[in-house]
Amino acid sequence: MTAVAPAEESGTARSLEVVSPDHEPPTGGAWWNPIHAVSRIARLPGEVARVPREIERRLAHQPLARLSLAGPRTARFAAGNITGDRTPGIPPARLTPSLLGHVIMDESIMALAVGPNRFPRRADYYRVADELARAHALFIENGWIDDPASFHQTPPPMEEPAVSRGWALGKRYERLWWPSRYEPHLGVPGTDRWLAFEANRTASAWVLRHRDRPRPWIVCIHGFGCGSPFMDLFSFRAAYLHEELGVNIAALVLPVHGARRPGRVNGEEFLGFEFMNSVHGLTQSLWDARRLLSWVRLQDPTGVGVFGISLGSMVSGLVAAFEPDLDLVLAGIPVVDFPGLIEHHAPRNLMMRSIENNIMDGTAQDVHRVVSPLAMPAVTPRPARAVFAGLGDRLATTDQARRLWEHWDKPETHWFQGNHVGYLWSDSVWRFVTTVLDERSLTA
Repeated sequence: MTAVAPAEESGTARSLEVVSPDHEPPTGGAWWNPIHAVSRIARLPGEVARVPREIERRLAHQPLARLSLAGPRTARFAAGNITGDRTPGIPPARLTPSLLGHVIMDESIMALAVGPNRFPRRADYYRVADELARAHALFIENGWIDDPASFHQTPPPMEEPAVSRGWALGKRYERLWWPSRYEPHLGVPGTDRWLAFEANRTASAWVLRHRDRPRPWIVCIHGFGCGSPFMDLFSFRAAYLHEELGVNIAALVLPVHGARRPGRVNGEEFLGFEFMNSVHGLTQSLWDARRLLSWVRLQDPTGVGVFGISLGSMVSGLVAAFEPDLDLVLAGIPVVDFPGLIEHHAPRNLMMRSIENNIMDGTAQDVHRVVSPLAMPAVTPRPARAVFAGLGDRLATTDQARRLWEHWDKPETHWFQGNHVGYLWSDSVWRFVTTVLDERSLTA
């Protein structure tokens, strides 16, 4: 067993060390990881330790220095496959040059994205910890942690939306607009901040449809940072689904994304250190998706499916816990556990400070049960569930897909040789998508 002990003060931030019972520093970490070498020296006491800590801090501020970690991390991925260090349920990957190129692409993205400019400040830890503590007490009092589905309210059917029209990638589409009307439960922390995002109060979706006869409909739910018709037409191969397979498409714009974003960075307010923002964001996403489904069902569909990508798969997983009459819920490269993803990607010092401040000590994990697809049984029938995931996915990680696959009673699944975005050009993925749509009579 290990214990958490405070380290020396450095600058304005207080860090933690993990120490073993005999007070010897841990020996874990790969010898070829440059950050590991720095962190070992940083365990030295007093003034001696402050020098390497300052070196580590300065290195972290250099994007190219962080980028150098992508190579060692890719080597670790390859070594794990060679030695058979695999999780049951995830098939072995073929270590081809293409796959390793995909892996290093994902690792490079993470190395550049996880920089000090995105790290929380000391006051952020205190504020986030306070919000989570109050949420935890409220959720326990109302029984929402034990019964996460009871946290979610049934939305009213969508009234006739406003309609505009647009053009992107050679496709003319309709744009639907309607008041979201999402209102959190009384007293949920972060409510005022979330409702202050004025543009987010209006929900939106873009639509491609045939008007000749009744056809199947697919509700598409995009990933983090997307939400514009230009991006989503491409990421869902909408022209192929609409023209070749003959389906109608209604693509939801997630909260604080696309035209709903309140700031310059698309989706920035959804996923980050503001843990209550992600609770509100996922709750509103489920609310808006169910309202869009209510409108789709008024269009005389011959069948209805939901197709989510990445963050959209997390929303699709939540939809599957509330909508029993869907013909398909397809989760692509799924994210299903946001605190788990933070734990996987966050630097060690950020994790230690989060534990010290009673954030990632189990509090955030408990609070996020109310928006976790893994905490609620799926009511969409098992034959209607399907998953695809990349064997080289280092962003959402293969383990998130495996956990959804197990929770969904091991439905039809396709593992492809690629990274998080590799599905875009994977022929095997789109053959799988076509097959699952065709087998459920969702093609025309």
